[in-house]
Amino acid sequence: MISPIRHAHRATRGLPRLTTAVAASATGLALVTGMTAGAVPAFGATPAEDTLQRQFDSAAAEFHVPVGVLLAVSYQQTRWDSHQGAPSTTGNYNVMGLTEVDAAAVNAALAKGPGPETDGRGDGAEPKPAKGATARPKVQDGPALHTLDAAAKLIHRPAEDLKRDAAQSVRGGAALLAKYQKEAGKPASADPGAWYQAVARFSQAGDAASVDAFADRVFGTIRTGVSRHTADGQSVVLAATPSLKADRPAPLKADRPAAAMRAAAAPAADDTTPECPSGLDCDFKPAAYALTNPSDLTSFGNYSKANRPDDGDKIQYIVIHDTEGGFDASIGLFQNPANQDSAHYIVRSSDGHVTQLVHTKDIAWHAGNKSLNMHSIGIEHEGYALPTDRPTWYSEQLYQSSAALTRYLAARYDIPLDREHIIGHDDVPGPIQSYVAGMHWDPGTFWDWSHYMDLLGAPVCANLGGPLTVGGVVTVSPAFDATNQPPVTGTADRPENFVYLRTQPDPNAPLINAGTTQASDWHDKAVYGTSYVVADLQGDWTAIWYDGQKAWFYNPSGQTGGADNRPGRTVLTAKPGLASIPVYGRNYPEAAAYTPYPGIAPQSVVPLTATVPAGQSYVAGSDAPVQSDFFYSHTIDNSAPNDWTLVVGNDTYYPIRYNHRIAYLKASDVQVGTAVTVGGNTGQSTKS
Repeated sequence: MISPIRHAHRATRGLPRLTTAVAASATGLALVTGMTAGAVPAFGATPAEDTLQRQFDSAAAEFHVPVGVLLAVSYQQTRWDSHQGAPSTTGNYNVMGLTEVDAAAVNAALAKGPGPETDGRGDGAEPKPAKGATARPKVQDGPALHTLDAAAKLIHRPAEDLKRDAAQSVRGGAALLAKYQKEAGKPASADPGAWYQAVARFSQAGDAASVDAFADRVFGTIRTGVSRHTADGQSVVLAATPSLKADRPAPLKADRPAAAMRAAAAPAADDTTPECPSGLDCDFKPAAYALTNPSDLTSFGNYSKANRPDDGDKIQYIVIHDTEGGFDASIGLFQNPANQDSAHYIVRSSDGHVTQLVHTKDIAWHAGNKSLNMHSIGIEHEGYALPTDRPTWYSEQLYQSSAALTRYLAARYDIPLDREHIIGHDDVPGPIQSYVAGMHWDPGTFWDWSHYMDLLGAPVCANLGGPLTVGGVVTVSPAFDATNQPPVTGTADRPENFVYLRTQPDPNAPLINAGTTQASDWHDKAVYGTSYVVADLQGDWTAIWYDGQKAWFYNPSGQTGGADNRPGRTVLTAKPGLASIPVYGRNYPEAAAYTPYPGIAPQSVVPLTATVPAGQSYVAGSDAPVQSDFFYSHTIDNSAPNDWTLVVGNDTYYPIRYNHRIAYLKASDVQVGTAVTVGGNTGQSTKS
C-alpha cells in the first residue's frame, strides 16, 4: 500500500518564500548572543527556530571569523538548509556545503546510469551516437571534492558529524575560513571586508574569475542582507551592511574587459566571445563541429549550423538539463563529434561558472526531439540525476548563475518567463512513440522550480489565488519544503517538486499509469509550475485532465495546486463530433511543404499512441498556434541540394501540457476556448 502524501497547512499563498532584508543596519553583523558550540539537539529533533542563528554566532566567535562572513558564505552555498544531511548533486553537505566525494564510486554509478539521448539530433530518423563516442564523463578527483574531510580534521570531529549536525558543519566552515585567512597572510580581522581572499578560496574554483564571482556574491549578500525561514524550520537573519568595502586583490573584476558588454548581435561562426549577461562569469569552449567519417559529409556532430532567429526559426524555450557527469569531463564529451550530443551552455556547481559551448544562433543537439531543439536553448547543470547516488539538491551558486543566464536569454529572445517556456529535459516529449520510454528525466524531482522561478523574477504563486472550479486552470505549486515530501524510492524524506497523481481521490488508490515511486518514473507525477484544466473536485482532492484521463492529487485548501484565474487562458478540446484527436511528439510540416525543395525528403508526420478523448480539455502553451517546420541540415558544409533550409508548412499546432511532458495538437483538430474563471465566465467559451 502506498503511503499518503504528507502535508502541513500553509497559511498564506502567493507570497514569496524568501524575504530579503533591504534596510541598512548601522551595527551590521552583531546579530544575537552566542551559545556553547555543539550544544544542539540531536539531528531530527525539533529545535527552537533561532538555534541555527545561535550556532553561526557561536562558531564565528570560536574561530574569530566575522559572523556576517560566515552567514553569507553559507547562504551562497545552501541558503542555510541542512538538507537533512543528504548530499547535493556534486557531493556538498549540510549548511556550509562542504564536499565529500568518492570519485571512484561516483564514476562507477555514472557508468551504469543513463547515457546520451539515443538520437542526438532528435528527429527520430538520423544516426545514433557514432563509433568512437566518448564513454560517460568522469568526475576528476582533487582537493575541491574533500573540503568536509579537511574541515573535520581542523575541528577534531568525525566527518560524519559535519554531514549530519548543522552546528559541526558551521564550525567546520568557520575553521576553514580561518585557515584560508591565515594562509593568505591576513589577520583574523573583525572587518568582514578583510576576508575577501579567504572567501574566494572557499569556492574551490580553479580560476581567478570564478573565485572572484563567488566572493562577489558573498559580499553582495552582506551588503544587501537577507532573511529566510529555512526548509528545516529555522529563522535566520543577516542584517544589511550597505557600506561594506571588500579588500579585493588587483586586478579587480570590474577592470577586466566585459567583452563589449556581451553584445546582443549573433556572433560570427569563429567568434568565441560568450553570449552572457554582463557580470556573469562566462567563457566559451566550442563543442565539436566536425566529421566522424572523413569520407562522409553527412556524418558530423555535435550541432547544426543555423542563423536563429533571423532565418525564421524562432527561439521559444529554454531547457534545463543536468550533466549526469562532472563539469570538465562533460565539456570533453561535447568536444567529441562522435557523441552526437551538445548543449548551448553548462553551469558549474561549486561557483556558478558558465561555459558556452554552442552559439545560440545554432541548433544544439540536447533535447532528443528536433522540434524542441530547433526552437530552444539548452543549459546543462553539473549534477547527477541518478537514484544510485541519492542526491537531494543543487547548489545555490548553480541556481543563481543559471537564473541570471536564463533572464538574459529570455529578454534577448522574448521568451516568456513561465513554466510553459522554461522547461526541464523531463518536459520534452518523445518525438515518435518508440522514443517515449527512453526520454530523460533530468533535472530530477529535487530541482527547486519554486526558487528558480523566484530568481527569474517570475514567481509562480504570484498568479494564483481564489477558489478552484471545474473547467478552470490549476497550477501545481507545492512548497519546496517539509510540507511536501512525497515518498521516493531509495531516499529519506526530503522536499520534492511534484505531486503524485492517483486514479481516485483516495491516498490508498493506485498511482495512475501503474506508476511507481521511482524518481525516474515520470508517468504519475505533476511538477511544480505546470498548469492543467480542473476535471473534478472532491473534498481535499483535485482532479485534472492528464495523459488522456482524470488524475487526482491531494490539495487541501489549494496548498499543492492553486487556481489561476487570469482571464483568457486558452484551453483546447476535441472538435465537436470527434471521439478523440491525435497527440503528436513533434510539429513537422505536411508532405506538400517539401515540394519546393528538391533533395529534401518529406519527414513523416505520425502521431503518438496517446489521444485527447472528447470532453477533455488541456491548457495551450501559446494563445495562437505555431507553424509546422523542419530545419534540413544534411551535410557539414552546406553542400547538399537545399541544405540548411527551414521548411515551413501550412499545418499549425498548439503545444500543450499533455502529461508530465509537452505535446502538440493540430490546430485543425481542436476547438479553442477560454478557461472558466471564478466570478467571470461560468462555462468554457469558444474562441474559434
